[in-house]
Amino acid sequence: MADQVLTEKQIKIEGTATTKLEAMREAADILVAAGAVTSAYLPAMLEREESVSTYMGNYLAIPHGTNESKDAILASALSFVRYSTPIDWDGNPVRFVVGIAGVGNEHLDILSSIAIVFSDEDEVDALIAATSAEEILDILSEVNT
Repeated sequence: MADQVLTEKQIKIEGTATTKLEAMREAADILVAAGAVTSAYLPAMLEREESVSTYMGNYLAIPHGTNESKDAILASALSFVRYSTPIDWDGNPVRFVVGIAGVGNEHLDILSSIAIVFSDEDEVDALIAATSAEEILDILSEVNT
């Protein structure tokens, strides 16, 4: 992957959503603004969520589209939104919503990189404490390699 899948512009350190739906929309809007997906991607994210929860543990949810939504993906990219007040994600507290769009099978490598960061509680604590998008990008730098 030559391009960066996550840039400072795709990181929102203070999300405004208060519901799962709003959080998914916030994550999708960043991907649309980045030119990574079309507006058809949000319905695909919602469809995926209906069949399987994208809650991953450690305050993390990774909403992404269905396999059928590949046409809506223009480039591999991530959106990262942090919430100071946890969002109820099917009964689980979520403070980080990472929207993901992957061309081909690139989303698997990206998911793997995110999972490694979020499996380390010190990294999760650092993401909670981070005061800037730059700091968050530094912690998540693995996704761009």
